[in-house]
Amino acid sequence: MKVKVYNLEGKETGEMNLLDSVFGVKIKPEVVHEVFVALQNNQREPWADTKSKGEVRGGGKKPWQQKGTGRARHGSIRSPIWKGGGVTFGPLSIRNYKTKINKKTKQLALKMCLSDRASSNALWVFEDFNFSEPKTKLFVKFLTALPAKAKSFLLLTPGKNDNVIRMTRNLKSVKTARVEDINVMDVLSKSVVLTNKAGAEKLEAALSKV
Repeated sequence: MKVKVYNLEGKETGEMNLLDSVFGVKIKPEVVHEVFVALQNNQREPWADTKSKGEVRGGGKKPWQQKGTGRARHGSIRSPIWKGGGVTFGPLSIRNYKTKINKKTKQLALKMCLSDRASSNALWVFEDFNFSEPKTKLFVKFLTALPAKAKSFLLLTPGKNDNVIRMTRNLKSVKTARVEDINVMDVLSKSVVLTNKAGAEKLEAALSKV
């Protein structure tokens, strides 16, 4: 697969061949959905916690005698049917939402997402990200010069790039990440993927092994 290569001014400077085994994979929505849901589950924390009848404080004395009052029989004011009582089958903080994902399945889903971006012209490769200064206004100017208009961007750098991070940290529409750290959720959360030639090569090197 061939993609165009641009400079920081948004002008086309050449082409780059991408591996079909990474950027030309047949897309199976069910695989992507499986991995996406698993990643969401693995980020989930079981904050909610309730107490059962045996854990609620008080209720040691029987509210009233068993018979003779004309009222229904009750043994404790901490019964689940009483206000302030225990909760039946309520959520517990010990619940584990973690979902196992096979490494090959996770990498396959990531390749499918990248292939979708590449086939829909939403993967843009640049020569480099060597800006003259680490200024946010320069990056905003760079976004206005892109080949097409988009609302959100995933910027992938080969390794940590402090200058790019500094330029984009105040831009809500831009998420900057290292190539080796991205997952399916990152790619799907943004409409366009931006990287440079070194980043594309690093993606190919990492994903072609699986």
